[in-house]
Amino acid sequence: MVDITHKSSTLRIATAQAIVVVSKQETIDAINNGTVPKGNVFAMSRAVGLLGVKNTPLILADCHPMPIEYTGIEYEINGLEITVTLTVKTIYKTGVEVEAMHGASVVALNMYDMLKPIDKGVEIHHIKLLSKKGGKSDFKDRFRKDLKAVVVVCSDTISAGQKEDRAGKAIIKKLEECEVEIMDYIIIPDEVDVIQAKVEEYYAKGANMILFTGGTGLSSRDVTPEALKPLFDREIPGMEEAIRSYGQDRTPYSMLSRSVVGVKGETLIIGLPGSTNGAKESMDAIFPAALHVFRILKNARHD
Repeated sequence: MVDITHKSSTLRIATAQAIVVVSKQETIDAINNGTVPKGNVFAMSRAVGLLGVKNTPLILADCHPMPIEYTGIEYEINGLEITVTLTVKTIYKTGVEVEAMHGASVVALNMYDMLKPIDKGVEIHHIKLLSKKGGKSDFKDRFRKDLKAVVVVCSDTISAGQKEDRAGKAIIKKLEECEVEIMDYIIIPDEVDVIQAKVEEYYAKGANMILFTGGTGLSSRDVTPEALKPLFDREIPGMEEAIRSYGQDRTPYSMLSRSVVGVKGETLIIGLPGSTNGAKESMDAIFPAALHVFRILKNARHD
């Protein structure tokens, strides 16, 4: 199966349809009157559809098992056509389009099986996805495409040439995936005055984002949060919580990180862990959703 461990759980909704076409009005009358020999067609098919949705990963090998938190099945009769509409909802890391389509298919197939003794002309038409919601694709195209970012690596050992930087490069990779231009990439020692000077420098140059990696731990040299917080006009605690929550699902030590996020004017400033995995996972936790900040800042400026 496709690796979805890097994804965050979001509300996922999918609606699919199938159309069952009978060949005579007598079949529709039998359904409405409850005289089909095999029983109540709509009730039985609804039960089968629920089982179909829940058992999708047992039938389709590449589908992930997931918690199904809602399944709704509706029927509409138009002449000799019965439209089956099935909606599935969950809060999970991947979508439920296949579950919805599989459920609609099974409902239609069960209706065919129940009706074939009284109607040899039953057909199943137009099994398709009607709509879906959830995941990054809902929001991706709403973000600005003209944003510029600076990535600053805070490390005594890397700045001294004793160690190679990987965390900063992981941050750059994620930013480029989000179509953010890299304005600059620098390495500095863990010094409060140096960190603050870089914020002021790139703020003056008009950087939309300044991302720091390193210095968020608990050692005496980890001073990035102390350097950045006095420069914030406002903190964004929700983003800090998202970073730690995402990381905590992957390692029990993420609760010790002191990642910080805030804004200075219209510049987003982020202090992330210095480990490669910590930086990468933190970026996965908040990007591209973090880019919505610039829509909010723009609206606030015009209010």
